[in-house]
Amino acid sequence: MSAAGVSLRHARVRYGPLEALHGVTLHAPAPGVTVLLGRNGSGRTTALRALAGTLPLSHGAVVWDGTDVTRLPAYERARRGLCLVPDRRAVFGSLTVRENLELAASGRPFAPALDAYPQLGALLPRRAGTLSGGEQRMLALSRALLARAHVVLVDEPAQGMSPAVAARTYGLLRGLDACVVVAEQRLPPGLCAGTTIVYELRRGAVVFSGEATETARSTATAVAPDPPGPAKPT
Repeated sequence: MSAAGVSLRHARVRYGPLEALHGVTLHAPAPGVTVLLGRNGSGRTTALRALAGTLPLSHGAVVWDGTDVTRLPAYERARRGLCLVPDRRAVFGSLTVRENLELAASGRPFAPALDAYPQLGALLPRRAGTLSGGEQRMLALSRALLARAHVVLVDEPAQGMSPAVAARTYGLLRGLDACVVVAEQRLPPGLCAGTTIVYELRRGAVVFSGEATETARSTATAVAPDPPGPAKPT
């Protein structure tokens, strides 16, 4: 697993006495798209946060392009080109849309964000915290696109978006020359083609891995009920 991209190796993560990841091993190649599937409580969000460094591992390692970065803090991973788009609080709500984009662009033009999501043009003077959920997701994804990150981690990118905007979003993610890792409850049609890698998590463990085209599992299978047991954080 020394190939380009990011990996979890035998990763365990705890929330106090509760273990949310039970020795998870996965690899997301670069460039390429990897989808972490699972219902709430499966560990998919925890896996994203572990890769980003916002949650520490209790055991195991995070490897980026063959280098162990387990002890590297989240802000250092961000400086090296890792971008995390969480499912909540992904924008600076007190700043305007324009200011959010200018921060992400770091002095470069932010026109590519408006090309990706033309709807944002009319919202530039608005404070980000006043936007709808779908509009905030568009802004958050735009900031990730402008960051020119090498690794992009996105939790439910199309949440609150219309089907057309969601389809455009998945197309944008597929087109990035980066390691893209997406956490979803179901496998989106827009990510089924090509060589998308899929890991299905259930109760903190990987229960399936392979290319999206290799499995005939339906969307419902990806969120099938777990066997009885204590709930775990996402």
